[in-house]
Amino acid sequence: MKRFVLTVILTLLMLAGTSAFAQKPVRNVSPKKHPNIAAAQKFCQKAYEKTVAAQKANEFDLGGHAEKAKTLLDQANTELKAAAETSNQNLGK
Repeated sequence: MKRFVLTVILTLLMLAGTSAFAQKPVRNVSPKKHPNIAAAQKFCQKAYEKTVAAQKANEFDLGGHAEKAKTLLDQANTELKAAAETSNQNLGK
């Protein structure tokens, strides 16, 4: 039982740590090769910037939801990059 509780606590701490360090999404997909994916990355970046602005305007009192949104935007950006890479691999076949 102690091991289970410890595992749950460590998992929660890891998740909290991940969301605390959300990075601003970067645009790293070629707009020439993948114009739609590159545009989606641009929207992720803009949404992230607007979320930061909302946090500042509300003195970071948003119940952790803005931080979670930033983490999800970063994850979406990573998935978009993976989608472009997969497409590149499929084009090479």
